[in-house]
Amino acid sequence: MIIIDGKQVSSDLRKELKAAVEACMQKTKSVPGLAVIIVGQDPASQVYVRNKAKNCKETGMNSTVIELPEETSQSELLAKLEKLNNDPDVHGILVQQPLPRHIDEYAVTMAISPSKDVDGFHPENVGQMVLGNLDRCFISCTPYGILELLSRYSIDTKGKHCVVVGRSNIVGKPMANLMLQKLKSTNCTVTVCHSATRNMPELTRQADILIAAIGQANFITKDMVKPGAVVIDVGINRVEDSSRKSGYRLAGDVDYEHVSEVASAITPVPGGVGPMTIAMLLKNTLQSFMRAHSIQAL
Repeated sequence: MIIIDGKQVSSDLRKELKAAVEACMQKTKSVPGLAVIIVGQDPASQVYVRNKAKNCKETGMNSTVIELPEETSQSELLAKLEKLNNDPDVHGILVQQPLPRHIDEYAVTMAISPSKDVDGFHPENVGQMVLGNLDRCFISCTPYGILELLSRYSIDTKGKHCVVVGRSNIVGKPMANLMLQKLKSTNCTVTVCHSATRNMPELTRQADILIAAIGQANFITKDMVKPGAVVIDVGINRVEDSSRKSGYRLAGDVDYEHVSEVASAITPVPGGVGPMTIAMLLKNTLQSFMRAHSIQAL
C-alpha cells in the first residue's frame, strides 16, 4: 500500500517554483505578486493567510496581506479589488473566506479579474475548465493539487472509474469535471455521489479511484471501498480527542486506519491533499505572471 505524501510533493513543488521564479526574475527583472485580503478576525482564516504569505515568500514571490476590519462595507472591498485588478505588480488576488454576512461572496468573486483569479472560482475560469481549455484558465487549487498527486505518483487513470463523493463548487464539481478531461492524470469515467445519493456504498465500491470530499469525519468506511482502489481524502475535520492538549484531532472523510487495509494507495490527513492546495495557489500565481509577460515556458 502506497501512502501518497502531499507534504513531500508540495515541498518538491515549492522548490521547483522557486527555481522558476528566479528564472522569471532573470528574464523580466520582476517576480510574481500575490495579494491576499482578509476581512475580520476569524482565527482559522488568519492562520491560513499567514501560511499562504510564508509559502509565497519562500518561493521568492511578493506577498501582500491586506487586513480589513469586520465592518468593512462591500463597496469598500470591491473598490480595493478594483485597485488590485489594475496593479501590474499583482498577478494573483485571493479573498479569504468566510466573509462577514453583510458581504455577498458571489459579488466579490465576480469583482476579481479572471486573469488574476488564482483561486479559480470566477465563472469565466470555471467555464473554460469545463470546456477543457485548461491553458486559458486557473484551476481550483484543491482539485489541481489532486491532479498533481495523481501525476507524480504515476497513478493509472485512463479509462478508470472515478467516484467523487461531494458536489461542492470548490472541490466536488470541478474535480468531477477535471477527471473527465483527456489529460495524463484524468480521462476517467466519472460518478458523483452526494447527500441525496441512494445506495452510495454500491457506487463507491465500483471506484478504481475514490475521491472523498463530503466534509464528514470517517464517512468512507472499509466496506465502501473496492480492494485495490486509490483513495484520495480531501476532508479536514475536527474530532474531539481528550488525550490531545487541544482537545481535538484532525480526521479526514475516510476512515484511514481501516480503509488503508484494502486501498492500493491513500492520502493521509493531515499531510495529504491539504499541503497541495497552497502549493497550487502559488503555481497559479506563477502561471498568471508568465501569461502577463508572454513567457511560454522556462
